[in-house]
Amino acid sequence: MAFEGIAEKLQNVFKKLTSRGKLSESDIKAAMREVKLVLLEADVNFLVVKKFIKELSAKAVGAEILESLTPGQQVIKLVRDELTELLGGKQSEIKLAGSPPTVVLMMGLQGAGKTTFCAKLAGYYKKKGKKPLLVACDIYRPAAIKQLHVVGEQVDVDVFDMGQDNASNIYREAAKYAMKLGCDMIIVDTAGRLHIDDEMMAELKELKKTSNPTETLLVLDAMTGQDAVNAATAFNDNIGIDGVILTKIDGDTRGGAAMSVRAVTGKPIKFVGVGEKLTDIEPFHPDRMASRILGMGDVMSLIEKAEASFEEKKAVELQKKIAKDQLTLEDFLDQMEQLQDMGSVSDILAMMPGGNKLKGLTVDEKQLERTKAIVRSMTREERLNPQIVNASRRRRISAGSGTTVQDVNRLLNQFEQMKKMLKQFSGKGGKRRGMMKFPF
Repeated sequence: MAFEGIAEKLQNVFKKLTSRGKLSESDIKAAMREVKLVLLEADVNFLVVKKFIKELSAKAVGAEILESLTPGQQVIKLVRDELTELLGGKQSEIKLAGSPPTVVLMMGLQGAGKTTFCAKLAGYYKKKGKKPLLVACDIYRPAAIKQLHVVGEQVDVDVFDMGQDNASNIYREAAKYAMKLGCDMIIVDTAGRLHIDDEMMAELKELKKTSNPTETLLVLDAMTGQDAVNAATAFNDNIGIDGVILTKIDGDTRGGAAMSVRAVTGKPIKFVGVGEKLTDIEPFHPDRMASRILGMGDVMSLIEKAEASFEEKKAVELQKKIAKDQLTLEDFLDQMEQLQDMGSVSDILAMMPGGNKLKGLTVDEKQLERTKAIVRSMTREERLNPQIVNASRRRRISAGSGTTVQDVNRLLNQFEQMKKMLKQFSGKGGKRRGMMKFPF
């Protein structure tokens, strides 16, 4: 989980405050010292921490806090508001050109995941009705050109390349090609280095001048912490950036880069990479991230994931089947697959208010795969009519799915119990229950 380390430590600090009644100024100052240590351990920039604690302390010892009936909760709300501001205040979207195409110039050091994120961004905007074109301007790494073609094909987006020609020449021809195809968005993948050097900066300046991008975005590896912030400062000072994209944020338990880059550069985080799949891209919401760090959950992102993964038409059909006691194992399999599209069960739990308290709960992600294997080893007739699955069929299904007969028995029994429960549940709720989309 992103920010897991810092989230757990901050929540422990505030747990002490909320367990008390009235707070004294010394109580709050002691808590602020602990918060300062937590942020520094998370590799947050020292100057950022110093300013954050100074502003937070000044507000936290105010009369409205100390005289409140629930001062601990008031302090947490204050910290949430300050964290939100530190992370950027409000969501910052990519600016779209008034007259297409929108040109997005992607920069970054090697290894940050820039090429892959170009495809993620293209896929994201394609779902929103745009027609993007990916342009291969990394002329020094032939593998990058090949990689862009591979990931472009996976998100069904056209890729333009001219081999290892001059990057500015490639862009000029790509712009003509985009016009010919009717593309309204051009996403340019550029060359990176293992370190910042004058030659790279000069080439990027020339390419930026040629392409006149609507947005210049810097791709940073969140797991590199303070190094990512230093890179952001260098790129912004030398070339000028409009925003930042943080990759591998799902593996960044500390959070130093995300909590420093906005304050140091003044540039917002626009998107984050939350996994390896090309669909693992999310707009960055400072307020939602602040809530997650403090254990308040992220219900809005959870709802958006559900809406993106579950089809309303299927949900209505499913509700009718539940009411008529016609739910099948095919429906069950379909729902499991849609749930997995939302991400791992651990990530879903982390978005729920108080989800951090479930940290000790072991979520067996492989159990879903075993269950799916059992259902897929059945014939269509067996999925539609589970009651025909006798002893010999159960042995065949267990052998085909690499599980035991006991596993098959358990699934069938649980499925029958679930059907009865859902039918009863649906009958009580009337049409309101049509919104229910999780039948397990």
